[in-house]
Order: sequence, then structure tokens, then C-alpha cells
Amino acid sequence: MANKPWSSTAPPLEFRPYVEASSTLKEFSWRAVILGAIFGILFGAVSVYVGLRAGLTVSASIPISVLSISILRAFGKSTILENNMVQTTGSAGESVAAGVIFTLPALIFMGFSLNTEYWRVFFLALIGGWLGVLFMIPLRRQLIVKEHGNLTFPEGTACADVLVAGERGGSFASRVFWGLGIGGAYTWLMNSMQMWPVQPEYRPNWLPGASFRAAITSEYLGVGYIIGPKTAGTIFAGGVFSWLVLMPAIRFFGQNMLGPLYPSTIPIAQMTPDQLWASYIRPMGAGAVAAAGLITLLRTTPTILGALTSGLKDVRAQRNGVAPEASRLERDLPMKFVLIGSFVIVAMMWALLTIKPIPGARTGLFSNLVAALFVIVFGFLFVTVSSRICGLIGTSSNPVSGMTIATLIATCAMFLVAGWTGGTYAALAITIGGVVAIAAANAGATSQDLKTGYLVGATPVWQQIGLIVGVFAASFVIGLTLIAMNKGLEKYTPTVIPVNLAQLPEGVQVESQNYAHAGKTYILINALGSSEVPDGKYLYDTATKRIEIQWVQGIGSEEAAAPQARLMATVINGILTRRLPWRLVLLGVFLVLAIELLGVRSLSFAVGSYLSIATTMAIFAGGVVRWLVERNKPKTVGAESEVSPGSLYSSGLIAAGGVVGLLAIIIKLTEIKGWVKPGRFNVGTQWIGSLATNGWLGVAMFLLLASSLFVFARKKLE
Repeated sequence: MANKPWSSTAPPLEFRPYVEASSTLKEFSWRAVILGAIFGILFGAVSVYVGLRAGLTVSASIPISVLSISILRAFGKSTILENNMVQTTGSAGESVAAGVIFTLPALIFMGFSLNTEYWRVFFLALIGGWLGVLFMIPLRRQLIVKEHGNLTFPEGTACADVLVAGERGGSFASRVFWGLGIGGAYTWLMNSMQMWPVQPEYRPNWLPGASFRAAITSEYLGVGYIIGPKTAGTIFAGGVFSWLVLMPAIRFFGQNMLGPLYPSTIPIAQMTPDQLWASYIRPMGAGAVAAAGLITLLRTTPTILGALTSGLKDVRAQRNGVAPEASRLERDLPMKFVLIGSFVIVAMMWALLTIKPIPGARTGLFSNLVAALFVIVFGFLFVTVSSRICGLIGTSSNPVSGMTIATLIATCAMFLVAGWTGGTYAALAITIGGVVAIAAANAGATSQDLKTGYLVGATPVWQQIGLIVGVFAASFVIGLTLIAMNKGLEKYTPTVIPVNLAQLPEGVQVESQNYAHAGKTYILINALGSSEVPDGKYLYDTATKRIEIQWVQGIGSEEAAAPQARLMATVINGILTRRLPWRLVLLGVFLVLAIELLGVRSLSFAVGSYLSIATTMAIFAGGVVRWLVERNKPKTVGAESEVSPGSLYSSGLIAAGGVVGLLAIIIKLTEIKGWVKPGRFNVGTQWIGSLATNGWLGVAMFLLLASSLFVFARKKLE
């Protein structure tokens, strides 16, 4: 039975859930769990794709809720509690994916191949995701129930509004399906059929070193709309500063230099904008993102202390024999389950490091146990912090990268004391930090889901089981998506670099003596932090005695920059090897301090300064559309909510861009394997000739897509 009228923001003393405790509505049904697991797999893969490209993810709870209401209704009558179970189970995929992409791709930058690391990624995602769920169980009463009036959990509250609106009827689900359809058709025509360029570009002769470009994808447009004009504008400001100020300045002051300036290995006058960005902007951006993340973490120190104190008090109260409530609304998984689960996670982490150790790392049984305990200690600390912060300011502002950096710094400091300074121990450090990041990211999303359940009257124990199932399902596809993107977006670029194989420069090492490419065998070389060879992987020809080809892997390229993971690799490599372009890193640090002194939250600006302007410009376009939609609204109406027509349509654009973009990568992989004839779907130049390569056509099509977003956003929900 539902309480009417209902308000998700009622004061705590007046609050009553939408569904009463005495209700017998269907909740934990097989169709709800299976559909939720499918959504977890789908949105887990989409979040990996979008996150690696855009450097940020958006919450999947609302689009999953909308899709669930529509799908379950088509198969017969559904309940609000079933729909809540679907979104709870499905949203775990997006949050686990966020933690993974922020950290684990750093293994690629350290010289490891993800193609052979699928099971490592799977188990790390599983361990981190389950850790985030387990540690939220004893914190639920304190953070969700007792502080209902203080912690709003904005995404969780908005999701509850969606579920209640769906229960009462309405056609708002059509907005998501329109976004899926139009965004899917747009992405297929652009990516697979190549009817217009993906990234129009203009390099002005009047400003050497600069580049105006935009990756005109549907997912970037949708992300920009959802995060809004202020955040999108701040991110774009970082891109403008890097690509239209710093890079032209570097080109201007360095144009008369005869030799290269470290860390570049070619003279500045000969460098393209992409080379300027890779050599000089990335180290500065890494310093900026690291500083912004730590500042965000320090700013939340009072919240950290308060969350830890409250959480420990609540755990002690339960341990001292507080009787379980008879009401189903107070029924959690027992503390015994949490304790046993924690021991199981320690055992799983220890077994993973023992049975499948980091190649070359000389660790023993005891050191592997210490690493597993690190995961538990840092995991509990940052799960508590993450949940509290998400309750105050939302998941999108959760400083997961700052928490991860703090974990990595502490871990690397202990490694230095132990004398573990090789590249293999850097991989061990990112393994520990990766699990903590995944746990923190999933805990933030878990707390939002539990808040939604509290508002609509769900049974916590069923939600917690659904989250465990969702993490398990999503973990299977996350590693596959990483590997597919890394392989599908890779490029082999001809280059000539003389290298003495018998005396390699510092920071350059041989990875494989027999690397096959295009019917020929090469020596695979990896460069990281060298002053003579740019960072990357290269194919050395023994006949010519020089590097002939650069192997640009998909993750880390401009198409999938993975900025947070690159940052983690930079931090670890700099601490353990003491080899880093510190002057450039410090420039980024002081840039962030200047931005903070101006009163601007620096994390968005820092991420924008690191990413390609192609990404930030497209995201900014989405923010501009939202500004146009909202500019004539009365002040009393306020900014557009999470459940507006525009945000629902944008969710469809993001999902469509991710799904069809992944489909294009899968097609490319089948072409590489020889299963499909290369270029079978590429009919752009065949149908419309040179117009298919004209950047202005791409701009026109992107404007049409943005216009569709504007039109659907202006239509009221029925």
C-alpha cells in the first residue's frame, strides 16, 4: 500500500516510504534480477567505452529505471519494488566500470599487455565491487536512515522520483527510446558506414601549434547536457587553455631551438599539435589532476572524520547485541556475513597475487597477505568517505581519483622502504589502488541505490543481494570491453628512431624478442620516462638496426585517453623510479592552485586541461544546448532536474553511442581476424564521394543531432 501524498524530501520525523512495511508487493523476482544483470552487463560495457574516451562517467540508475518500467510493463504488471530491484542490480555495472577505468588501464602504460590479463581484471573488479557492497551494509542505518534529513543523496532521490512517476503512469520512457534510436542511427552512419568524419579539425596558420577539433559523437553531446553548462564550460576552459594558449606558446618560444626539449625527442618547430599535447601537456595535466584530486580530498577531511566516527559507532552498536527489527524495511544482511565476506575477500586477493602474481615481482606469501590487508584497510576507509560524500554532493563529485592517489602514495612509500622499486612493483601498487578505487566508486553508487530503496520502501537485504549479483555479472564484460577497445583502436605508425639494442637508453627495455606483425618478426621495445625515446611501444627491426614502427595501443591514444589511469601510472612511476618531468608536473600543480584562488573548483578544469580539445569541445556543445533550453525558464522553476525530458533523451544518446560504438569496434576486430571482409560497411566515399571526408558535413550532422536534443528537451513530459 502506498502513502499519498508522497515526498522524497520530507523531514525525517514526517517521512514515510512510498510502499509501507506491511506491503506484500513482489520485489525479488527472477525476471527483475535477470533483467538487472543484463542491464549491468550492458551499462558496464558502455561506461567503460564512454569513460575511457570522455574521462568521466554518468549515473546509470535513472535510464535503467526508465527502461525497466517500460520493459517489465510489456511483459505484464510490474511493481515499483521490482523496478527498483532492476535498477539496483543494473547500476552496479556502471559504478564498477568507473573504478576499473580510473586505474587498471595504467597496466598498459607500465608495459603490460591487457590481452593476457582478462582474469586479473575480472577478479580485481569482482573483489573491489563486492568490497564496496559489503562495507556499506553496516553503514546503511547510519548514513541512509539516521541522517535522512542531512544527507540528500541527490541521484538516489531523483531515481526514487522516476520510480514513483512510473508507478503513477506517464510516457516519459519514450524520451530514452528516441535517444537510443536517433543516437544509434547517427553513430552507425558515422562510425561504421563512415558517411562523415568522426573528428572535423581546423589547424590555423595564424596560430601555429593550435588545433580546433571536435569528436562529434552522440555520447559526448549527452554527457555535456547531463553535467550542465557550468561543469561542461569549466572542462572546456581547461581544453582551451591547453590547446589554444599553452601549445601555441610552446611552439612560439621553442620554434628557433635546434634540438629537442625534454621530454620530447624532436625539435619543437617540427612537432604537430598532437605531439605537443603528448609530450608537454600530458605531464602538466597529470600534475593538475593529481593536485586537484588531493585538494578535493583535503577539503572533505571533516567529512572523512565524521563519517569514520559515525560508522564505527554504528558498527559497535550492532555488535553489542542490538536486536534486529521485525520490519522488513530494517532487514540487512547480518554482520556475520560482512565479517565472513571480508575474510573471503582477503583470501581471494591473497590467492590472486599468489597464484597469478605480477610477472617479475618477487613477492612472497607474507607480502601478498600484507597487500590484501592494505586493500581491506584502505577499502573500509574510503568506502565510508565515498558514501558520505555522495550523500552530500552526489556521485559525480565523488573524489575517487584523490582517494586512489592517497592509497598509491602510501603504498609506494612502503614499497620504497622495502626496496621494491622496479616496474613490476608499480603494477602491484596499481593492483592495490585499483581495488580500493573500485570499492569506493561502487560504495558511492550503492549508497545512492540504498537511498532510493529507503524512499520507495524496498527491503534492504534484497537490494544488497541484487548488488552482489550485479557486480558479478558486470565483472565478466568489463575486462572484455577493455581488451576489445585496446585492440580495436590500436594503430601501427611508421617511424624511424635509431637505437643501440646492446645499450638501450634509460627508461627503454625489451619486452619481447619475437613480436609478429604483418608477416614479419620484430623485437618489441617499451619506453617509459626516457629522454631519448618518446613514451610508447615500438617494433625494432634487426635488419635495419632501428625502430621502424610505433605500436599505438587503443587505450592511451587520443580516441581513448584514459586520463585518470595515465595519471595513476605517472604518479607510481615518478615515485618508484624517481624519473619524471617534474618541472612540467609542478606547472600543472601551480596552475591548479591559481584556479582554486580564483574560486573555481579545479578538478573539472584539470581534467579538461589533460583531455584532447576534441573531447571537451563536444561535451561543451551539450552544455550549451542545456543552457539554451533553460535560459528562458523562470527562476522559480530552477535548473532542469535529473528526470527532465532532456536528461532522459541524453541518457539514450549516451547508451546508443556506447553500444553502437562498441559494435563498430567488434566489427573492426572481425576484420583483423579475417572473419569479415575489410571495409564491408564502409560505403561513405562509394555513395557520396569526397563529401564523406568533408569536415563541414560532420559539423552539420552534429548540429542536427544537437537540434534534436533541443527539441526533445523543450517538450514537456506527459
